[in-house]
Amino acid sequence: MSWRMGKWVARGFVLVGLTMSAAAQQGQTAAVVSSPTTAPATPDENAAYCNYLTEQAKAQSDLLRTPSAVGAFTQPETGLPTQLVGGGSLSLSNVKKAGLTLEVARRNCDVYRASVGVTATLQFALAGVEREALQHRLTLIDAAETSLQEMIDQTAKRVDAQDMTLPMLWELQTNRIKLDADRADTQAKIAAIYLPASLSAEPIKAQVAQKQAGDIGEQAAQDKLQRQNNWDVALTVGAHQQINPVANSVGPYGEVTLTYNLASHAIDRHLDNAADAYSSWKKVQEGDAVRGMEALRTQVEANIAAQKNRLTALELEQSQVAGNLQKIGQSDTTAALDFRNQLTSTQLMLGIESGDATFRLQRLQEFLKFNY
Repeated sequence: MSWRMGKWVARGFVLVGLTMSAAAQQGQTAAVVSSPTTAPATPDENAAYCNYLTEQAKAQSDLLRTPSAVGAFTQPETGLPTQLVGGGSLSLSNVKKAGLTLEVARRNCDVYRASVGVTATLQFALAGVEREALQHRLTLIDAAETSLQEMIDQTAKRVDAQDMTLPMLWELQTNRIKLDADRADTQAKIAAIYLPASLSAEPIKAQVAQKQAGDIGEQAAQDKLQRQNNWDVALTVGAHQQINPVANSVGPYGEVTLTYNLASHAIDRHLDNAADAYSSWKKVQEGDAVRGMEALRTQVEANIAAQKNRLTALELEQSQVAGNLQKIGQSDTTAALDFRNQLTSTQLMLGIESGDATFRLQRLQEFLKFNY
């Protein structure tokens, strides 16, 4: 027996299909290509975006779980009376998809959080090191200025005693002006550096690994969801009533429909290959976390080499100054005192640069060891 006439199907509500994967990918792309002046996502922003994904997924899940109301006018065979059929239909595949849809949303949220987190770390990591170095430089400047001020006070007393000349004192005062300018420039650089309120304390390699795992997990969840299209078991139950001519009795009605896609094996194979290809693409994608991590490593290594060269040159200059100071010895002539002041003030200036280079070198080496 077969049913010849059409039937209508209605659900409790209708929603636009969910495209969470695209939404999550847009969030990742926006985070990766953001400019250096773009602030990373805040915890509130992350929560709001994940809430958006979750609500969309819940709506789609409710749509899939809700049974369909079925109604139809049917005529089993030509010459038989017309009947009215009514009941409900439930797709087992849709029930399975409902749970998987929520899992996809959760995975997308995890990927979004991991993506914006590691992007912020890659974007602001060196800025944090730079701020620390500049703050350390301020400490070096303060210490140098204290020593220089003691020399200025001693020289001023000798000028009053006419043991030294004003030009000798002015040269020291000029160095103090340079230190003041250096302090102001350093403070301006610190003020120009933007750092977010909080960055992840985990090593970059761990954050990147977490993001990669999230990418793979998200694709695996998408694959499971798409595999549900390969089969379906639909259960329909209700009642039927003869209407032409009208019969008094109402009979039960039931139907089981089994659907299986004959190309499911090939489809599953392509989905597996797509997941592998996606993982490989993310590893080589220009601007993605893996490539960004390696670019940052190259940048840090180049900075380490530059600071080593700078420190070597400064140490050579400091040894030359120390050698000249040793040659002067304890001579107390006016010329010797003037030359000693010049050498000592130069030594203070070199000490700032040497201390700055040493601090930067140590911090960069610690950064490289911790994060890689």
